[in-house]
Amino acid sequence: MTLEIAPSGQACGAAVTGVDLARPLSDDMVAEIRAAWLEHHVLSFPDQKLTDDDLERFTLYFGPFGEDPFIAPIPGREHIIAVQRDAGETAPLFAENWHTDWSFQEHPPAGTCLYGITIPPEGGDTLFADQHAALDAMPDDLRARLDGKMAIHSAKNAYAPEGMYGEKDAGRSMDIRPSEDAKATQLHPIIRDHPETGRAGIYGTVGYIAGIADMAEQDALPLLMDLYAWQTQDRFVYRHKWQPEMLLMWDNRSVLHKATGGYEGHDRLLHRTTIGAYRQAG
Repeated sequence: MTLEIAPSGQACGAAVTGVDLARPLSDDMVAEIRAAWLEHHVLSFPDQKLTDDDLERFTLYFGPFGEDPFIAPIPGREHIIAVQRDAGETAPLFAENWHTDWSFQEHPPAGTCLYGITIPPEGGDTLFADQHAALDAMPDDLRARLDGKMAIHSAKNAYAPEGMYGEKDAGRSMDIRPSEDAKATQLHPIIRDHPETGRAGIYGTVGYIAGIADMAEQDALPLLMDLYAWQTQDRFVYRHKWQPEMLLMWDNRSVLHKATGGYEGHDRLLHRTTIGAYRQAG
């Protein structure tokens, strides 16, 4: 098999063909895919007929399974969650705000894999914002305000009992489990080097970032909003359009992402795994 990689022509992202992910992959093939993933940050693999076993095997080529808090796994699995929305669902769209997955953890996941099972005929695009490109283009004055700052990450706004997906959230097909544990906090640098490539980028955004360490809220919030306005500009964004039987993998250390709607009246179902944090060998 010969791996073919077609860049999206947008801020990041590439389509990968010439590989059958339903079969075990050689070490050389995994290394090629990893190199493309680190370069393009988001990879799509169209026309892949995958079982849940296949999805899990592919995930483990790139790291251990990550921990997925606050969302129950699908029956019979420990590491697969369903990103699901029924045709008649009226609850607010899941994951419609910019974020990087589980950044509130001590060791956040390196990546995410998402496999399209039931894909509506229109809508449901996923957007990705390249945070290396955003930092490269950042004005010196904004970067000076951010350099050395540690962000306070927390899931409280989403998954605490009083959060967006908390006790008042009703009529949702996804099995979300709010918890007081969501109020815990974790510090991460706002600007940091990618652990594999060493390339500097922005990590996180408002939503999972609840504040800035050693900074008063009235000073931190305007800075976080300035950061948000900068890092989510259209010039840094790749819009991914889904197809049935497509696998998508992205690098949470390099991009933000968000869901979009526009498929009212249609079912949508994808299965998701998480690639755990990268640990340097030796």
